[in-house]
Amino acid sequence: MRLLIIAYTLSGFLNHSPSVIKATTVHLRTSTMATNNATMSPNLVSIPEVEIDPQGVFKYILMRVYDDAGDGTPNKLVVRGTIKGAYHADIFEMFLEGAHKLKLDCDVLGGGRINHDPENKKLKIYGYSQGFGKADHNVTASVLKKVYPDYTFECSDEGY
Repeated sequence: MRLLIIAYTLSGFLNHSPSVIKATTVHLRTSTMATNNATMSPNLVSIPEVEIDPQGVFKYILMRVYDDAGDGTPNKLVVRGTIKGAYHADIFEMFLEGAHKLKLDCDVLGGGRINHDPENKKLKIYGYSQGFGKADHNVTASVLKKVYPDYTFECSDEGY
């Protein structure tokens, strides 16, 4: 099943101009099985599980990535977050461009915000995405802990 996500660019939102609308197709699958690297394609293994900004407050998305020729398995969870994404859909588009080159596809499981404080080794995961819904912040934290094992994590449904 496919879901068409439409989001205004920042200039379109401010000008209320329908000529600057972005459309993104999101593939929805029901698979929830994560598998180990032994059964993953080399392209799937090559995708880092976490790519977030080194500090600051920014939007993030949680995704399930899989080989696009398959049935959704094997797959893995990935987190992407950056201040460069004015919208959660922008972060998705940045990721999708590279994923398609590797013949990978993904499902966006939701989004939110991250407050990355490297000085205090703390990550706060909170909020939601208006376009993709709220990610399970505890799942996001479990993915982030693989890269930031010495950090403390705080998950909250409060805030936007």
